[in-house]
Amino acid sequence: MSLQPLLDAAAPVPLHAFAAMAGFALGVVQLAAPKGTLSHRVFGWVWVALLAVTAVSSFWIHGESYRLWREWSPIHLLSVFAPIMLVVGVVHARRHRRRAHAITMICIFIGALVIAGVFTLVPGRIMHSVVFGS
Repeated sequence: MSLQPLLDAAAPVPLHAFAAMAGFALGVVQLAAPKGTLSHRVFGWVWVALLAVTAVSSFWIHGESYRLWREWSPIHLLSVFAPIMLVVGVVHARRHRRRAHAITMICIFIGALVIAGVFTLVPGRIMHSVVFGS
């Protein structure tokens, strides 16, 4: 395992990947920690910011394969959907809809970080080189 392929990548890729990895780590902490505390709210805002950076930065990342429309691939649909759902999740929290907030944020975590993260491990992708070597 080496971060060098990630550090050698073009400008938006390291920002995107480090924001996603930090979001994953903080998401695990948030899921395990007590809810409704000041630290949950503070770290929740940090998590939302990390996911927003991850989503927005992805618009400058274009692969050669799987183009759906111009330089955009199907994964870019997630980049549009994730910030919208982040807003929905925050609105649920602000309105004290705990169950709706929890379901929304868990779904974002699973979809945007776990499932999308697994796809970054496909051979030929940068994160595959980071985790498994080249």
